Amino acid sequence: MVSLSKNQTVSLSKETSSLNQLQFGLGWDPLKKKKGFFGGLMGGGSDSIDLDAGCVLLDNSGNTIDTIWFRKLKSSCGSVVHQGDNLTGEGDGDDEVITVDLTRLPSQVEYLAFTVNSFRGQTFNEVDNAFCRVVDQSRKELARYQLTEQGSHTGIIIASLARKGGSWDFTAHGKSSTGRTIDDMHADIVATVVR
Repeated sequence: MVSLSKNQTVSLSKETSSLNQLQFGLGWDPLKKKKGFFGGLMGGGSDSIDLDAGCVLLDNSGNTIDTIWFRKLKSSCGSVVHQGDNLTGEGDGDDEVITVDLTRLPSQVEYLAFTVNSFRGQTFNEVDNAFCRVVDQSRKELARYQLTEQGSHTGIIIASLARKGGSWDFTAHGKSSTGRTIDDMHADIVATVVR
């Protein structure tokens, strides 16, 4: 498993011999608020954080081919499937998962941009322990990116996959955006992912 820093890229084909299917996992926790008497008066403890994972399929010019998010859980081609919306961020491990069948992706798909946004408008100042990871079909974790930055933004282009001939590169971006939906983030997605 490769632990990536912001803007670092790894070739997934070098991490595994046969790459047919991937799982993109996203996890986070609500930021724990200070406890104590005043913390209790001010709503101490932790609240739920509803973040939404999304995936945009792009061609080599940055044109959108399809968008997968909590309002559309499966791509039109059937190769990308969102496993469902987590409304709280509670629990260990992946909170939301998007599966990708690389063998079924249309040939014009050059990039898969993975995003995280807060439809409710909660900011990343309220989020702790956010990460994304890529797992292959044998459940082997190939790469992980731990998001360390917080801020008043409501969206992040967290990572992307890029087709490089017969292989796929995974890049950790961690690029903040003000979008509350994946559609709001489109210009930032293209600027960040398409090279």
